[in-house]
Amino acid sequence: MALLSLPPPSFSSHCFSISFSSRHQSSVVVNSAHRIRFLPVAAATTTHRQQQSIHIDNSSLIVAETASEGQLWAAACLRVRSFYDFQAFSYGIQDHKRYLAEREFEALKERIAGKREGFKRVSCINATLPLSQLSSSVDDLCAACKFTDNGEDRVVVGTLDLNLCLWLPEEIAGTKPEGIEADFARAYLSNVCVARELHRNGLGYEIVTKSKIVAEEWGITDLYVHVAVDNEPAKNLYMKSGFILENEEPAWQARFLDRPRRILLWIGLPCANEL
Repeated sequence: MALLSLPPPSFSSHCFSISFSSRHQSSVVVNSAHRIRFLPVAAATTTHRQQQSIHIDNSSLIVAETASEGQLWAAACLRVRSFYDFQAFSYGIQDHKRYLAEREFEALKERIAGKREGFKRVSCINATLPLSQLSSSVDDLCAACKFTDNGEDRVVVGTLDLNLCLWLPEEIAGTKPEGIEADFARAYLSNVCVARELHRNGLGYEIVTKSKIVAEEWGITDLYVHVAVDNEPAKNLYMKSGFILENEEPAWQARFLDRPRRILLWIGLPCANEL
């Protein structure tokens, strides 16, 4: 049964907090490494499954900031697929997946609209491919993450958030730049994921590269990303993109939050007047 093949629902004015990895309890069995909490997901779980990847033609790939609610909904659905492991045939699993997607969809709209305290500016950056280009072997991905843009059906295959803020909740904070400049020149990546069927196609590198371009346009001089210490594929991706180690999360903090320990990576970006 395909996940979330229905169009985006009409939501009430109530907005949920940022989803993915909470202490919320559910009757649906979820991998304990990906509990739901009301915070943005640091880019620590870009890849967490080993699966044979499908080669794609990147000539039709579009990497851009999200321009429609339909695309936001598709991105929220991709995050549910990427950040959670559900036991097959669990009772109510489809309803639970939709609930999680609805929460992230509303929270994402709220963050982008500037309604979340501490987040000065947020952009959702997605990589998308034409539905016609994807093979029948990824039907579930197509059903879950499809949207329509100017009459063309496309699928969100990679996504991340670019957050202009001093720090992300429950994460170690960056130290650059110092002083008042930090209020408008420091940003973080979060919720970074690529469809597991399409790993090893360079999609993660493409969305991170686009995020650096957008950050420069915003006047960001210091860009950060958090990653789990044992997530070698993610660390390799960010190192390839120019990030270097700045700090490590204390072991006690990771134990307190009941999660893998993070490291904080940094990259300096050129100022607008230097371009």
